[in-house]
This record gives sequence, C-alpha cells and structure tokens, in this order.
Amino acid sequence: MAKLRLDKYLRDQGIATRSEIKDIIKKGRVKVNNAQVKNPGTHVNTELDIVEIDGEQIAYRKFVYYMLNKPKGLITATEDESLETVLDLFPTDIKLRNVFPVGRLDRNTEGLLIITNDGVFAHNLLSPKKKVKKLYEAVLDNFPGDEAIKAFEKGVDIGEGYVTLPATLDYISTNNPVIARVEIYEGKFHQVKRMFKAVGATVLELKRLRMGNLWLDERLAPGEFRELRDDEIELF
Repeated sequence: MAKLRLDKYLRDQGIATRSEIKDIIKKGRVKVNNAQVKNPGTHVNTELDIVEIDGEQIAYRKFVYYMLNKPKGLITATEDESLETVLDLFPTDIKLRNVFPVGRLDRNTEGLLIITNDGVFAHNLLSPKKKVKKLYEAVLDNFPGDEAIKAFEKGVDIGEGYVTLPATLDYISTNNPVIARVEIYEGKFHQVKRMFKAVGATVLELKRLRMGNLWLDERLAPGEFRELRDDEIELF
C-alpha cells in the first residue's frame, strides 16, 4: 500500500500547481476520511484513504494514457518557445500530470500518437528490442512499382550509410492518388519519407495508423484525444 504526502497525492492528480495545492490545503478545503486536514505533509494511503476537495472525491491514479490523433502543423514535444506542440491540445489538469508524447511524429505528419506519464510503458513501446511495429499510410507523387516492395523487404539505404530493417510495403491505390502503406519497426528521423525517396517517390502526406496492435480510433478528428481503455494499454 503506497503512502504519499497529501500535497504530492493531489499534485499527481493534476489538481493545480505545487504552490496552489499548498494554499488549497492550508485554507481547509481538503478532507481525508471526512476530517479536515491543513498540513500538506500529512501522509495518506492511496488505496484506502478518501481524499476530498470542497466535497469532491479525488481518486488516486498514478499513470494516465491517451490516444491523440495528431494534426499537421504541431511539433511532437512537451514545450517550445515559438511553435505549437501536441501538448497544447491538452487541458492544464492533464499537463500538470507531467505527461509526454511517446516517440515522435514530424510536424507535417498526422495520426496516432500516445501521450502518457508512464516512463516504463513508453520505453516498452520505443525500445528496438521490443520490435513494436508501426503502420503508416503515405500519399506519393508517383508509383514506385513492385521493385519498391522488394527493396523494402530487404532494407533500404536511407543515407549516411544506414540500411533500414526489413519493412512491408503494400499499395492501396496505384494512381490518382498513389497511396501506400508501410510497416516498420524503427523510428529513424524522417525514416518513411527517406525510404520512399530511396526508391524514387516523394511523400506528399503521411499518417500513422497503428502502433503494435493499437489502431488509431477513426472517430477521433485531427486534434482530438481520448483515454486508452485497459485492454488497449495491455496490448503493450
């Protein structure tokens, strides 16, 4: 059974900033097991104790997990001085949980992006040893042909002496427009775009559809997000 300081308990839930939480407690707005508590250092049991602010129960959740349909134009970062980031799509109470994007999508790439505060979960998704597949859909400027399928299966030299791991390439449409789906294990800088460039095609649009067995929820419009279900979290 985990025990935490009361101020840490509330901070982990994204209630407010550290200084604001201490002020809330000292003003007597917090009760633990129906008893008013004004000491931020009071220890509470995360599994047994009932914590309330102004009569509203605050249940303890250590980790949170969100699926975001990343839109174009945002950078995959927690903060930036001049550019809008994916976390700017989230309300303050979620950002105060110290969430971060798992991996990275280029600024003009859209699609599935997971946001969490669980470092172990993120590591399991990104570690090359775990070999988590990622499926992308690309709109191309021309049809690179069946030779590209064979090239992807062998691994493609994307420059600087680096040859990718074998990847799977399928065509959804071969003209007007050319649409392809590619499944890779890695996440090198601009990897999918560089792979297609190596076989004579330019990526015009790129969208991530799946990570492992987790598919992007088609009901999410670009910029929308939702929490992952327990069964989705357990996929990794």
